[in-house]
Amino acid sequence: MKPKAFDYLKVSSAEEAVVALAQGGEDARIIAGGLSLMPMLNFRLAEPSILIDISKVDSLNYIREADGHVEIGAATRQADLMRWDGLADKLPLVNAALPYVGHYQTRAKGTVCGSLSHADPSSELPLCLAVLEGEVDLQSTNGKRTIPADQFQTGMLSTAKQAGEMITAARYPTAKDGCGYAFTEMAQRRGDFAIVALAAIASAKSIKLGIGGVADRPTVREWDLLEGDALNNALNEFAWDLGGYDDIHATARYRRELVRRLGRRVIEEAKTCRS
Repeated sequence: MKPKAFDYLKVSSAEEAVVALAQGGEDARIIAGGLSLMPMLNFRLAEPSILIDISKVDSLNYIREADGHVEIGAATRQADLMRWDGLADKLPLVNAALPYVGHYQTRAKGTVCGSLSHADPSSELPLCLAVLEGEVDLQSTNGKRTIPADQFQTGMLSTAKQAGEMITAARYPTAKDGCGYAFTEMAQRRGDFAIVALAAIASAKSIKLGIGGVADRPTVREWDLLEGDALNNALNEFAWDLGGYDDIHATARYRRELVRRLGRRVIEEAKTCRS
């Protein structure tokens, strides 16, 4: 299929973008890489009147560390983050997850913040943001605001971003001493959307597990250090609380079993990675 006709505007600053968003109203959309948005346009799942292109806004293309976070601008591509020298040391969880994000070709175009804005419940980068307790910066003609990860994604393909707002940056907390990080997922093929994605953090006192692909948004659970049957019981309870669903890729029962089995595996891996 082909998208419905729309206007196109390439902007040179975030300020110009939010003015165009305000003028375009609810039918205006931001585009950076377009890896998520373009298929939706082609299937007419989205029918914007105007696309506002921020891909060449230099002030939104950056990766910088400050105040215990790594801040990533809205025009920064996933491939740029993968090449960042500090990734493995500062964001080991994101470093483990990024190879699962699409393919080499899509990462060269897709942006980090674009994935967060699309808010697919199977996506790896929103899951990492939720587990790490990161935050997202939004800007509109009315000003700026920051939303924590647990309030940003509100459901499937749904966020707390309001009409006229755009993401300008995301902040992922840097690795903490004494913590281990691990990520894995199950998909039909490497690079496909995850049937279940799992991210874990282990410290000396607790373990945290995030699950994507089962509920309508990333879901995080934290426990005191658990071993043996206690961990199995906690994972089983978590799996049932998530519920799951049947589709052409997997049954709800299979998804719950992946939470139990891969959940234990990724937690044990995080424990072994503690520094």
